Amino acid sequence: TLVDGVPPDHRLWKQEMFLRIAMITAVESLDEALRRANDVDYGLTAGFYGPKKEAAWFFEHIQAGVAYANRPQGATTGAWPGYQPFGGWKGSGSTGKSGGGPYYVQQYMHEQSQTLIE
Repeated sequence: TLVDGVPPDHRLWKQEMFLRIAMITAVESLDEALRRANDVDYGLTAGFYGPKKEAAWFFEHIQAGVAYANRPQGATTGAWPGYQPFGGWKGSGSTGKSGGGPYYVQQYMHEQSQTLIE
């Protein structure tokens, strides 16, 4: 669902929604777009389309646990399980730590060194 013409203070801009919706609005600059993107209590995922230099700037400044640039499918949701950690910042997570990446299982294991001398 594409939604346009909604005022910036409307709850649709501020709430974390787990459904297919994209909010659309015109902005004057990338700085304004990023300010608006970060002006929420949540930070699960964020997506961006643009040149590499702008994407690098986006990655440096976005406040989200998972960030994508120029990803055509699922640009702002999900992750690649087993390859990419998934977790949120701010109200979308409690620790800033993510799960599901290649080292995820190790968080639940106990290491043990064993030596047997006969």
